[in-house]
Amino acid sequence: MALRFRTFIRLMGFQVTKQIKKSTHLVSRRAVALGVATAPVALAAAHAQGGRDNPFRSQAEWSPGFDADSRLRVPRATTPLLSPQTVSATEQAIIQYRQLAASGGWNTVPGGRTLKLGTRAPAVAALRQRLTVTGDLARSAGNSPVFDSYVEAGVRRFQTRHGINPTGVVGKETFTALNVPVQERLRQLELNVVRLKSFSGDLGSRYVALNIPAAALEAVENGEIVSHHMAGVGKIDRQSPVMQALARDVNFNPFWTVPASIIRKDLIPKMQKEPSYLTDNKIRIFNRQGQEIQPSTVNWNSMEATQYMFRQDPGGDVNSLGFIRINVANPHGVYIHDTPAKGIFGDDYRFVSSGCVRVQNVRDLASWLLKGAGDGGWNRDRIDEVIRSGKRVDVKMAQNVNTYWVYMTAWADRDVIHFRDDIYRRDGISRGPAVAQSPNPVQPAADAEQADLPPAGLPQGGVQQRPLRPINYR
Repeated sequence: MALRFRTFIRLMGFQVTKQIKKSTHLVSRRAVALGVATAPVALAAAHAQGGRDNPFRSQAEWSPGFDADSRLRVPRATTPLLSPQTVSATEQAIIQYRQLAASGGWNTVPGGRTLKLGTRAPAVAALRQRLTVTGDLARSAGNSPVFDSYVEAGVRRFQTRHGINPTGVVGKETFTALNVPVQERLRQLELNVVRLKSFSGDLGSRYVALNIPAAALEAVENGEIVSHHMAGVGKIDRQSPVMQALARDVNFNPFWTVPASIIRKDLIPKMQKEPSYLTDNKIRIFNRQGQEIQPSTVNWNSMEATQYMFRQDPGGDVNSLGFIRINVANPHGVYIHDTPAKGIFGDDYRFVSSGCVRVQNVRDLASWLLKGAGDGGWNRDRIDEVIRSGKRVDVKMAQNVNTYWVYMTAWADRDVIHFRDDIYRRDGISRGPAVAQSPNPVQPAADAEQADLPPAGLPQGGVQQRPLRPINYR
């Protein structure tokens, strides 16, 4: 009997998982603040009711159309992170979490084994209780020790709010997030609402906001998000800086000039192990006279290589900048760019660069930034044509665009409360320094991928729409 039940659960899970993959958000945005998860509530009610008015009467839980109801879908947010609406929603989240803390917070979920669809264990009952407290699972879902599709949907909801790949499987990372105490989450919200309020002024009619802990970027125009982009940001020991700056121009098919820090830390060790690495990756060496020299003439067992310039040929297949570089005027020497390693955008952990920011769908971002530039602007067709040509083309923006690189580890979007890991340990409340995980000390942001500067003669001026204020978080 137990074997049949487990088989039934697996079959049910297989069908429901196919539907869940259609959308990573299955429940209402009001779920967290109200303590109600819409999808589990609706589905549980469907099973409990058998009347004519029940819209799910003829559908089993695993039916292919069970998530087709528009009420179960959550549209992508159009409210910017840096907005009065986010401040207000975060203040409401603080009230909610203070109430949660006063009532004892939530239980811990015992680890020790992965929890997934079909698992039967006491830890699943604890997981149900934990998800219910924060509204990721409806109370009507009960306290069964069986990990069913309701629990899986609740886990996906929780994972999405915490920046974890929404697999619906509870592994080490999800266990850790589940067991962060309510007091720590409350402190995160209180700290970050102060950061959010520092951006309560006029940020510009068009601007770019990068949230480093979320490794995500958004383009904002007239108070609404026009595009979302996953990002790859600085490693723990090569951090992306918190800053406000101006985006000025875009380079198509750029060269990449390797910074001295990367020559020392990466290229020299790489060449000691793989003598063909530079040739394979189309990286050329030039001496101080601008003459190209061969890798075989360099002593790779010394620091001789730091005396030369290393430049990678254009080409999105190997060039570290991909096809596009967006120049941002700043003292740290960092910028926004494409990447040939598109796979990073599907990872949870996107702290992979030496300080610069790699952007998913960067062609769309470049087209938006270059609106009105040159003769008729730059749409995707024109950008694609230039990239196919393989020629280096530099385009000045019609107007400089304000760019904000911020550090927010907690915020609320409407009624959904989001948390991210304090990856650079700037909050001062997390347990254990992140830097200790890295064998190298933290480097200043100026030691980043800065060397491919705009060519001589490219205008560096432009209209600054408004003065930019310094960021002081602490």
